[in-house]
Amino acid sequence: QVQLVESGGGLVQPGGSLRLSCAASGSIFNLVVMGWYRQAPGKQRELVASITRGGIRNYGDSVKGRFTISNDHAKNTVYLQMNSLKSEDTAVYQCNGKGGTTEYWGQGTQVTVSS
Repeated sequence: QVQLVESGGGLVQPGGSLRLSCAASGSIFNLVVMGWYRQAPGKQRELVASITRGGIRNYGDSVKGRFTISNDHAKNTVYLQMNSLKSEDTAVYQCNGKGGTTEYWGQGTQVTVSS
């Protein structure tokens, strides 16, 4: 089994920055893709960013140029650096891991962008 634990959420002003972390533990050797999703109230969950074991990155259109996903294999951690934050970025952000036919989800962390 795999456990994913997010941290780093909070309240930030528009234009500000925030860095989210996702620490993975357990049987992580089968994970081939890690990513961040978000869901705002009344909206569907959407992909924010993903990264493969080989370092290939993918971003949602709304965050391209502002967010950066990275991983640290030694620490079993995936990061999401969020810059130039907008009010539209307000959502619960969840870490996701995929391996074979199995998906894992973190508990979620709230990001609120407001002045």
